Amino acid sequence: MPAKPPRPNFIAHLTWADVERRLARGAAALLPVGAAAKEHGLHLPMNTDEIQAGWLSANLAERHDLLIWPALTYGHYPAFTQFPGSISLSRPLFTKLVVEIVTGIAAWKPKAIFILDTGISTIAPVDDALGGETWHLRPVHLRIHQGADYQAQADLLRQQEFGSHADELETSRMLAIAPRSVEMAKAAATPSGPFQGALTRANAPSGSYGDPTLATRQKGEYLIKAMLADLDRAVEQALTGS
Repeated sequence: MPAKPPRPNFIAHLTWADVERRLARGAAALLPVGAAAKEHGLHLPMNTDEIQAGWLSANLAERHDLLIWPALTYGHYPAFTQFPGSISLSRPLFTKLVVEIVTGIAAWKPKAIFILDTGISTIAPVDDALGGETWHLRPVHLRIHQGADYQAQADLLRQQEFGSHADELETSRMLAIAPRSVEMAKAAATPSGPFQGALTRANAPSGSYGDPTLATRQKGEYLIKAMLADLDRAVEQALTGS
């Protein structure tokens, strides 16, 4: 898996004149959604989603003409608020925030607008935001876990009986793209499950939902490759209309 890619496509690292030139040449816009204040077990940092969003966005921008707006790092994450430091916005507020940001991006007339969403509880609010407004073009919601290639690869590699958060799959992806941020010695499986609803110190003492001890870098490389294939295909279809 390649090292952390360069960041020439992030508008935070450009001047407004650079942004203007790129848009004039037909660049599309990408808004990453990835939490930076959301618990991810004892072995992953709280900005795990932000790390994944930035890495995936940078790699997509290497393949396509994309300008990446700063990640939306606060969102609707109600299942994790019993763990210190975790923050969740209300669904109406988060939906309105997405509308406001996308409206601002749309004003500059990019070729297309993509929302790269690393969450699960954020999917419905983002869909609400994108479906309730009228812009000069309809933004494309990229849901990183829902692509056909990724789901097939996950089904093939998964050893845990259940999981969806700081689990075998997410930890494997992080081992592939940001191994220094993972402390595998601290990884701990959820003692029982599956269950629905919020994670608590009682039902998920470590904050993980699943079994991250089964994670490997090799699994992560396969998962990331499949995820990028899905995202590439969705972006290409939106840009070409095919």
